[in-house]
Order: sequence, then structure tokens, then C-alpha cells
Amino acid sequence: MTQFVAAKGLANPHLQTLVPRFIRKKALFEPVWQTLDTPDGDFLDIAWSEPMTSQASQHKPLFVLFHGLEGCFYSPYTNGLMNAFAQQGWRAVMMHFRGCGGKPNKLARAYHSGEIEDARFFLEYLDELFPHQTKIAVGISLGGNMLANYLAQYRDEPLLDAATIVSAPLDLSSCSKRIEQGFSKLYKNYLLASLKKSALQKHHLLKGELGLSYQHIKRVTKLYEFDDLITAPLHGFKDAQDYYQQCSGIHRLKQIQLPTQIIHAKDDPFMTEAVIPKYVLPENIDYRLFDQGGHVGFVSGSALKPRFWLEEALPAYYQSLAVSA
Repeated sequence: MTQFVAAKGLANPHLQTLVPRFIRKKALFEPVWQTLDTPDGDFLDIAWSEPMTSQASQHKPLFVLFHGLEGCFYSPYTNGLMNAFAQQGWRAVMMHFRGCGGKPNKLARAYHSGEIEDARFFLEYLDELFPHQTKIAVGISLGGNMLANYLAQYRDEPLLDAATIVSAPLDLSSCSKRIEQGFSKLYKNYLLASLKKSALQKHHLLKGELGLSYQHIKRVTKLYEFDDLITAPLHGFKDAQDYYQQCSGIHRLKQIQLPTQIIHAKDDPFMTEAVIPKYVLPENIDYRLFDQGGHVGFVSGSALKPRFWLEEALPAYYQSLAVSA
């Protein structure tokens, strides 16, 4: 894989993080939507790069994407990556975490950094549809930490041929503190507003499950508080700290057996050095740590002609798998 070099004039970590949103305001294509019913009576919104019944593409390799916290198909990095892989001959598909596809899910439960059963259900579904195709998965930010947990848990049968984890908050506790500091509060405010909006839309369900009042949710001002009040108890954890401890992917990287690439920027404004492994990783993990890149930014080229490095580097990295598919 090529080295990442930040675009001249856009090396600042916050510019790296924010510029993609200004460059790409519209999705590069409209996906084919599918509603996949889950065994517990809920549903997952699935976005495809092309109709899955298309006979012409039955033998294409599969690119599977897991988005970040409160992300969706219309996030710049998601439709960008799906489009980049589709252009290189892959069938691209993204599973939205519960409640992230534009409408609230039916149950009180939502999603979190360690919730791997929906991903398992989805990958089993893909395996039934396309049993012989090469499949690679990319997890972005929260989706990357989830993918690390998934690959560790299902190391003997991941139903994938390779994976990449990008800008993942592998140490959740340190990341929840970091995002409350300095300019990073801007990102916190955006994410928290989205989380609270989703929770308030499902208030009747959360009230029944956790006894929370509308005001309880509205008063939350920190991500840690949201996780302590809602995410943790809703998904079987004692409190936020218990959730962070159990679901931080940093503890489980050594268990991963699949060929896995990890991409991270030292200047990521969502994180601290706690997300960088201090131990020797197994040989199947290709760890790439760059000085710059921000959070899921990795904008190269120049300020006048910016380029999305991930969208060039990842399809190229997996080209040999696509050819052998």
C-alpha cells in the first residue's frame, strides 16, 4: 500500500477530519435499499451498490462496509468507499447499525462498539447468498472497533477473506475523555445531538426498558453520560466503564487470525495514544500508523485538488483478491 501524505495546506488534523464533508456534499450514487429482518423482530437497513439479483454480477467479489458512530450511506466516506470498490469490479454493500438508516428501529436496543451479533447475522446472510465469492470487510471508526471484536470472537470462522480497520477507537475510555477536550468538543456535540435525537424518538421504548424520562435524556451533555445512562444498561453492561472495558478492541487484537490491516493517524482528534498497541501484533495484522490524517480524513493531493486516499489505496490493496475471486 502507498504511504499516506497529507494534502499541502490541509495537514491540520481538524481540516483532515472536516474537509471531506465540505468537498462531498452529495452521495456519488444512489444505492439499492433492502430491509433485512432480524431474528428478534427488528430490522437492518442495507445499502447495495447494485441490485443483488443482477445476473451479470453474480460472480463479483464482495466489499462489505461497517460505518462509524451515527454514520449512514450518505456519510462522505461510506458512499465514497462503496463507489471506489464498485468502480474496481466489486459488489459493495453496507449494513446500517440499528436506527442509522433513516428511521428508528422497532426495539429499545440500538448498537454499540462491541455489538457483533447483527454483523454476524448479516455476514451469514451474505454467505448464503454468495457462498463462493471473495469477501472483504472494512470497519470505520466505531464500525472498526466492532469489527475488531467480531474478528476476535469469530476467529475460527469469520466468513470473510480479509479485513481493514480504519480510525477505530480501540480504547473506548480514553476516547470518551479525549472528545471532551478542546476543538474536539465540536465533534462530540454533533455526535451527541444525533444520539440524543435517536434516543428521544424512541423514548417510549427506553422508558419501558430503563425507566428514563424525556428530561433525563435531554440533560445529557457528555458521551460518557449517554453511555452510562443508556448504552451500557440497555445492552447488559453495569455502567459505561464496564462497557468500555469489555468492548475496547485493543484487548482483543492478538486473537484475530484473519489477514487484517489497521490504519490509524497519530493526530486523530478523537483519540489518544491509548489506541495504539504497545505489544507485538501477530503476523496476520498489517498495522499502518501515519503521523497525519485526522479522523477518517486521509485527504491527500493538494488544497486545490484534494484526493481521498482511502478510496485509492484500499481497492488497490485488495486488487489481488478481486482478481482471484
